[in-house]
Amino acid sequence: MDNILVVEDEQDIADLIRVNLEELALNVEHSLTGEKALELALANNYDVIILDVMLPGMSGLDVCRQLREQKPEQAILMLTSRDSEIDRVLGLELGADDYMTKPFSVRELQARVRSLLRRAHLLSNAQQTSEPEQCLKVGSLQIDHLSHRTTLAGKELELTSTEYDLLLYLASHPEQVFSRSQLLSSVWGYHHSGYEHTVNSHINRLRSKVEKDATNPEIVQTVWGVGYKFCKQGVS
Repeated sequence: MDNILVVEDEQDIADLIRVNLEELALNVEHSLTGEKALELALANNYDVIILDVMLPGMSGLDVCRQLREQKPEQAILMLTSRDSEIDRVLGLELGADDYMTKPFSVRELQARVRSLLRRAHLLSNAQQTSEPEQCLKVGSLQIDHLSHRTTLAGKELELTSTEYDLLLYLASHPEQVFSRSQLLSSVWGYHHSGYEHTVNSHINRLRSKVEKDATNPEIVQTVWGVGYKFCKQGVS
């Protein structure tokens, strides 16, 4: 049974999330504070953490930042208020895999959690399989499916699970241009209008780790008016 940690200080919202996730046969734990949530997350293994931004004491953004430093592959879905764009941007910049705004559709919440769980299972299966798998090599970039390690010019990159999936998808289709909605569908596993900023933020974070100059990208390039592509020449 997959384990979910819900970090939400409003008990009625936490209860709503719990009931609807238990419909999916998920084991749900709840924390009212960021401090307790961080303690639980570091001591246990959760498949997905649903993290509210506005918490008493330690904020959800602080929890996200510290989790990313110590558990870079942890799947995190952030909850933000509809009128707080800065929280959504900061959450994604700090490494949240996805976000939803309150109030939200419980069916959409279930779909988002299922999507994150599918990705977590794929990662777990790849790490546990005993069969050797080929690495994806494009120029000086090497992505090892078995160890989930990525190196560029011999230097290991510290990528979150979403950044890894995004780079793997783009590098697997070099020179092909993808719109933000196509990337949402292929990497995140869903399409929902209004969440394209998720892609922008992760592209920016990915560039900060793979580019010599993130303001003048040579590997993950923007095709204005269309989307993004992986340029082989940038890793040659």
